[in-house]
Amino acid sequence: MIKTNLMAETESRKIIDNLGRFTVIEYLRDISVSPKMAQEAYFASEMNVRKRQLIVDIDDKAGVYVQAGEMQMMMGDVEASTGVKGAGDFFKKLVKSTVTSETIIKPHYVGIGNLVLEPTFYHILLIDLNDWEGDVVIEDGMFLACEDTVELDVVARKNVSSLILGNEGIFNTRLMGEGIVALESPVPSDELIVADLKEDVIKIDGNMAVAWSSSLKFTVEKTTSTLIGSLASGEGFVNVYSGTGRVLIAPVRENKGIRTPKE
Repeated sequence: MIKTNLMAETESRKIIDNLGRFTVIEYLRDISVSPKMAQEAYFASEMNVRKRQLIVDIDDKAGVYVQAGEMQMMMGDVEASTGVKGAGDFFKKLVKSTVTSETIIKPHYVGIGNLVLEPTFYHILLIDLNDWEGDVVIEDGMFLACEDTVELDVVARKNVSSLILGNEGIFNTRLMGEGIVALESPVPSDELIVADLKEDVIKIDGNMAVAWSSSLKFTVEKTTSTLIGSLASGEGFVNVYSGTGRVLIAPVRENKGIRTPKE
């Protein structure tokens, strides 16, 4: 039996999110830096540039799949396997990895205990697939972990306009089924815009959507009825999501497109 202060909050760390077997810890300040780096660490913390860590409670009901190389510590009777079910399954995973930025192997952890992942400066989003009708598409590189009741697949663009002009990549990772998913996001959940569509449409200038329901139709269209008009307006093309489903939008991602005052 292991007794640990892993989940205990201190002056330097706190629990910022919890969903199912997943818990996210945030380090409020980095107190293990050298005097030379103290100033940089202080201002980084003040601007919410902080380390975050995902902790998974594993039991005999379900295991978890994790992005390769992310495991930091296993506590208790926890074992890892490759998650590959033979040569055919390996080939399928190899093909999927070549068209997305995901790794070929996603280790499968089972048993009873805790799994601690490596710290990250990304924001960790916890998503229940039941809130997405059991089906969500994410941007490449966002996957961190999920319960093994979730199926990972690859979905391709279905029309020429989205392939050529969407700037979203030809293939994306699709998560299906029931369970909780942990994603690494470039922006915190507080900044994300959640748009629930019911036979409606949303148009976004640029690839600012980080996740969307696979039930939505994705196309790229001109902002006006003519190409000249679109170019003259300064907007050009927009990414269009239509139908019924949900879209997560990062409006301030990397400050893309945000004008700064002239000196």
